[in-house]
Amino acid sequence: MTIKVLLVDDHAVVRLGLNTLLSDEREIIIVGEAANADQAMKLVDLLKPDVVILDIQIPGKNGIEVCKSIVSQYPNSKVVMLTSHTSDEFITQAIRAGASGYVLKQVGNEELLRAIKAAYAGEMAFDTQTTTQMVKTYKKMEKEAEDSIFADISQRELQVMVLVAEGQSNKEIGKKLNLSEITIRNYVSNILSKLNFRNRIDIARFAIQHHLEEKVD
Repeated sequence: MTIKVLLVDDHAVVRLGLNTLLSDEREIIIVGEAANADQAMKLVDLLKPDVVILDIQIPGKNGIEVCKSIVSQYPNSKVVMLTSHTSDEFITQAIRAGASGYVLKQVGNEELLRAIKAAYAGEMAFDTQTTTQMVKTYKKMEKEAEDSIFADISQRELQVMVLVAEGQSNKEIGKKLNLSEITIRNYVSNILSKLNFRNRIDIARFAIQHHLEEKVD
């Protein structure tokens, strides 16, 4: 197995360092180097590399745009972003552009080698720090999404949902909450409308999945 790699970075010292690192790997061969977007696209077309190691900030089109072009025009050439940018925005943009990997320049050499081989094998690869950051971001987004679901639901409606999940009827819920059966029926109707549910079963399933009993005061 021989992996043909193209290096794209506007800093000669970075390309030299990558050359030194990768030249020790038997299965990897550096087929070319580019310092800007135009050079990168010309060499991809000429050399048909298996993997392109691409910096985000390069002269001409930025690395994200270059990544999009490579992925769309040369689907057999995989792209691994090698950058110092740690922001969620850049990571998300790289993934959307079709990058097969995202590796920070400050991480160990083994992380980059693993990403190159993973990209060549058709897999996604991220260094440990980036992976950890992505997980934290996902959890944050998940919590924000869940919080938004409950933004329009009152505490009383949460109480009703919990009791519905327990299998209690409107009459039983009304007695427990000191409210009329009609009032409870209205609460259930409002809940169905707000959450776009079809019936009480949907309410019960939602209450159980989201542990609503923990959210009730």
